[in-house]
Amino acid sequence: MAANQATPSPTDVGTGPNAYQRTSRRPGWMSPGQLLSRYALILVWVLLAVGYAVRMPDTFATTSTVQAIFGSQSALLILALAALATLVAGEFDLSFASVMGLAATIVPVLTTLHGVPSWLSCLIAMGVAALCGMINAFFVVVLDVPSLVVTLGSASFFLGLSELVGSATSIAISDPKLTDLMVHRLFGLPLSFYYGVALSLVFAYVLTWTPLGRHIAFVGANRDVARLAGVNVRAVRAGSYVAASMLAGLAGIVIVASVGGFDPVAGSVYLLPSIAAVFLGTAVVHPGQFNPIGTLIGVYFLATGVIGLQLLGYTGWVQNAFYGAGLVLAVSVAALVRRRVGVG
Repeated sequence: MAANQATPSPTDVGTGPNAYQRTSRRPGWMSPGQLLSRYALILVWVLLAVGYAVRMPDTFATTSTVQAIFGSQSALLILALAALATLVAGEFDLSFASVMGLAATIVPVLTTLHGVPSWLSCLIAMGVAALCGMINAFFVVVLDVPSLVVTLGSASFFLGLSELVGSATSIAISDPKLTDLMVHRLFGLPLSFYYGVALSLVFAYVLTWTPLGRHIAFVGANRDVARLAGVNVRAVRAGSYVAASMLAGLAGIVIVASVGGFDPVAGSVYLLPSIAAVFLGTAVVHPGQFNPIGTLIGVYFLATGVIGLQLLGYTGWVQNAFYGAGLVLAVSVAALVRRRVGVG
């Protein structure tokens, strides 16, 4: 399933900043309309937070709530970047959440049940995640099977492997050094928060300023034109699946180190909010384009909405309902913005 973006011309390849940046920048000052189209989601986010703060001054407008919003979403942010890694290249992957679950299951099983050092367990989990990406790439890129079919099947397969490895039970891990790498606080927030933000910035830098990012954006915008321009399209497509799986594996390590264990069947819970955040991100910063900074904002926008509703007393169903509504709204807004950008 291709993810269309604004299409750069072939002359964008090989000169200056990448196509991703070229299709998003506008020379000179931006008009109020352009500013609103780029940053409307941030305005809505602020209004949402202010509304919650006025409604619940004693519970929402507190330091602990702010820490909960920004300190508990690191794994989700990294997982959303995994979804972004394929979408920005014009591919679609439904298996990344299951890969995260498999990695998060392997680490405690190896460390707790088999006495493997935690650092080695993490390396093995990352290796397995990379292998999952290679499997997806083989079927989608080499055999040319539709990505939706392949990744839907591989998601179920990886989920089954997680249940097999973890014996369908949650296994805890106790390693103070590994935990401290994630939960040690700096300026009131856990280190994992800074890892997620740093990874988003690095992702944005690679997409905007490097030849690799230029090729990824060009393949995502128009695969055939990119091939004619000399880009190794198959390598870019295959690499996007491997990168997505490795990011998902990293998210699995972050979550298991942060909470001290993982339920092998819980990975699928993270699929919907990750995709919702990525599509929400197309409505901000670079309208109509998948972008890491927009994805970061989308993650914390959704977290603010869900935590606020939970503090209002809406629990259980509200999380899935909010993420589902957010995904539909985000895709609709993204389509409208893309149409507007295309017309303009």
